[in-house]
Amino acid sequence: MNPKFASVADLEEKQVTFSQLSEHGWAFTTEGDPNTGVIVGDDGVMIIDATATPVMAQQVIAKVREMTDKPIKYVVLSHYHAVRVLGASGYRDEGLEQVIASEDTYDLIRERGQQDMDSEIGRFPRLFQGVESVPGLTWPTLTFRGEMRLWLGKLEVRILQLGRGHTKGDTVVWLPEERVLYSGDLVEFDAACYTGDAYLADWPHTLDRLAALKPEKLIPGRGPALETPEKVSEGLAYTRDFVTTLYRGAQEAVAEGMNLKQTMAHTRKTMDPKFDQVFIYEHCLPFDVTRAHDEASGIRDPRIWTAERDQEMWHGLQSDDE
Repeated sequence: MNPKFASVADLEEKQVTFSQLSEHGWAFTTEGDPNTGVIVGDDGVMIIDATATPVMAQQVIAKVREMTDKPIKYVVLSHYHAVRVLGASGYRDEGLEQVIASEDTYDLIRERGQQDMDSEIGRFPRLFQGVESVPGLTWPTLTFRGEMRLWLGKLEVRILQLGRGHTKGDTVVWLPEERVLYSGDLVEFDAACYTGDAYLADWPHTLDRLAALKPEKLIPGRGPALETPEKVSEGLAYTRDFVTTLYRGAQEAVAEGMNLKQTMAHTRKTMDPKFDQVFIYEHCLPFDVTRAHDEASGIRDPRIWTAERDQEMWHGLQSDDE
């Protein structure tokens, strides 16, 4: 394991790709860094996931302004993690009317948003360029439960909460006429799944509900846009494999009475051969195994991560003590 805490030593910039997936759907992808979705409707634009800072949001805005001067009316938060939401204020001067999130995501921001913000900035500083521009927590101005429909002119957009996985508030955005799905971190591809706040037993069932929509194109939380039904199936299968392999390893370890460090060693035996070459694997794995060990031990709801807990966990897993 890398002795440097989390990804503080990761300074390599990723290549940005801005690609059109359908008449109205676009993907702002950044190799293994967090992706952003863009929907250009008849009378306005929707952003799915706001980036980590207002400064970084300007990169997305610049791409949008290359093709339209329509107001950016909506920002949808797929979940509450700081790297996805703290850039929302960067859209205020672009016509922003509403920041939309599930009620569960709102509750998580209220319960643990500040701790998550402090924790994430400490783990992965490169993803928070211009962090001084963040005015504070991002608060949704419009929340929903289950399903919300809105129209960008004649374009129907569905905002759906299909089940727990990456967090309890996970939200996807669906263009039913064009069969394009923006999954947030419920689906990843060629990148590790961060599961530190996950519901691992629920996640595969939520993936089944995503698959039931029969998307033909999908923008994952990390990794390249999946632009054919075959690639969408591959992305869903990849995510399912990551989550189930991780949780199964933790369940086996807990059944044998292993402590957290022993669980890490046991889980790596099955995880490393499949995933150790994908983006942010070493960054995520300690947090992933910790949550998997908790859930397998009967801790149903994820514990709050703080900057202090991050450091204690990280150094504990790398110590020589059993």
